[in-house]
Formats: sequence, C-alpha cells, structure tokens
Amino acid sequence: MNSVRRDQLNELMLKMYANSSEAILFFDRGGKALAANPAAEEILDEDVLAALLEGEDGAICRACAGYTNEHGLRSCRDCYFHHPERDDFTSFQVYLQTKGKGLVPYTSSFQTVDADRDIRVFMLRDMTRQFLTQERLYENKMMKHVIDAQENERKRISRELHDGVAQELMSAVVDLRVLKYMTGDAGLLEKVRQTEASLSRLLEDIRNLSVELRPAALDDLGLDAAFRSHFKRVEENFGLLVNYGGELKGRRYASEIETVIYRVCQEAILNAVKYADVETVDVILSEQGGRVLLSVSDRGRGFAPGGRPDGTGLGLYGMRERAELVGGTLEVESAPYAGTTVRLNVPAVPEKGEG
Repeated sequence: MNSVRRDQLNELMLKMYANSSEAILFFDRGGKALAANPAAEEILDEDVLAALLEGEDGAICRACAGYTNEHGLRSCRDCYFHHPERDDFTSFQVYLQTKGKGLVPYTSSFQTVDADRDIRVFMLRDMTRQFLTQERLYENKMMKHVIDAQENERKRISRELHDGVAQELMSAVVDLRVLKYMTGDAGLLEKVRQTEASLSRLLEDIRNLSVELRPAALDDLGLDAAFRSHFKRVEENFGLLVNYGGELKGRRYASEIETVIYRVCQEAILNAVKYADVETVDVILSEQGGRVLLSVSDRGRGFAPGGRPDGTGLGLYGMRERAELVGGTLEVESAPYAGTTVRLNVPAVPEKGEG
C-alpha cells in the first residue's frame, strides 16, 4: 500500500471513528479506555466514561447489565474484559444502562487491533429497532396462528352442528310429524304440535349459529356466494337491507384473504345494525391493481373524527388487526349524523393452484 493510499485510509478511518453511529472505545491491556468516539460519549454516563478513561477497575460494570451468547446470559466471571486471550468475543450481545435511554441491547465485538501493544477495540451497535421488529414479527406470527386456530375450530364446530346436532333434531321433528297420525287424542296432538314447533325453532337457531360460526359457502363457493347468503340472513333477522355490488365474478383467493374480507364485512354490518340506526347499508366488493377492495357504508349516526364510536371499540381494533396481518389496510371515515364508511384493502392473493 503506497503512502497516498495509506493517508486516504487513515483519513477515512478517522472519519468513520468520528461520524459512526456505532459506539467505539479503545482499551489498553489494563482495561483503561484510551479513546471514545462521540457515539460512545452519547450513550455512557459521564461518571462511567470518566472512570473508563482513568482506568478504574470494573468501570464498565457500572453500565453493564450482562451479556449473552448462544448458551444464554453469562456471568461477570466470563466477562470479555477479564479474558483478553479468548477469541470468541467477536460477536455477542450486551445490555448497557445508557444515558437517557435506560437499558439498551447492543450487538458487540471486543477484539485485539494491535497485538504488540495489546490494544483492543470495543464496538457497540444499538439493536433496539431490530428487537422491536423481531417482537412485532413474532407477535404477528402468533396472532396469525391464533386466528387460524379460531377459524379452524369455528369450522369444526359449524360442521358438527350442521351434520350432527341439526340432523338429529331434524330426525326428531320428522318422528313427531309421523306421531301426529298415530293418535286421535286432541290433548296429545296439541302437545306434539307445540313440541314440533319448539324443535323446529331450535333447529333453525342451530342452523343460523352454524352459518355464523363459519359459512360453508365461504369455503365451498367463495366470497360472492357467502356474502349473498349472509346479507339475506341479515335482512330476515334484523330488517336491514344490504345493497350489494359484487364485481369479483366468482374469483377465488387464498383462504386467509377471503376470511379477513368476510369477517371485516360481517363486523362492519353488525356495527351498523347495533349503532347506525339505518335501514340500508351499501357494500361494494371489487378487485383493482392486484388488490381486493371492500367498502361498507351507511348513512347513519356516525361519530366524530378521532372520537370513539359507540361500543367498546374492539370491533374496529379487531378488523384493523386482521387487515394488517395479511398485508392490508383498514380505513374508517365517519362524521356525526353523516354516516360511516369502512374501507378494506388487501392483496389479491390467488387461491392455491391458481395462477
């Protein structure tokens, strides 16, 4: 390396030392800090930094809250400062009490840079953002597993109600109808009719519950069929007319995408039923630019922007969380006595096996 290149390298190294966002400290063989760059000065308390620069024994311990390797949390006996001869401190994790930020995790290295004078460099990179990202990723994965488990359990219970309980009730209703022709006792016939009516109502309730838990049409036929069936039940049970504009033309998407769209629409309509005080709701479902768009609008009571809607607010929170878990977004627009519009935007991930 010629002198020009060496000078340039020295200049670049000095700039890196001065401008790096990583904390850099140099130590001699006795553990005394020879220098600390501005990033190190920002994170260490003045008394800790002064003790390090004066070579006070154990000065780093004032800030250190332990370090970890692949085996877990290590003790002070294993400290990198106490074992300069070891070569396994080139990458590890350390927790330091910092100035103004409290306890912060760092990815660190402690290694010799001048063997003749036994000078070592201690480098620290703040891992807070990465840790938060990992935590959020873990939370999202766990939430997806929870939602998948909920939907699978809903599906199982729905099938059991429809194929098991409902069929047994239907068989009992048929037997009662046959029984009416086997007696002429007026009192007994009236009791049979009352029992038949009660069982018929119970059968209808179980069928409705089965569909609400997990409509078979959603898995077998897709969103369009599931929506039309749901809107018909809403009109029959609550008197709410749903003006539906579906533009998917039978297209199918990944199960988790269809589930999110269905559940968000279901919750938005339920909110309209409970709080909007309206007779009609408009629902539009379409696909544009590789995204599936859902809009649920009413012209009801609404609520102030930034305010809290009637109820607990957990419904809106759940809708937004479902949307985010599949890479989508949820927007809610509302104003007092001007209605509410819920807009869902999710990726148009095709059903497995489709292009």
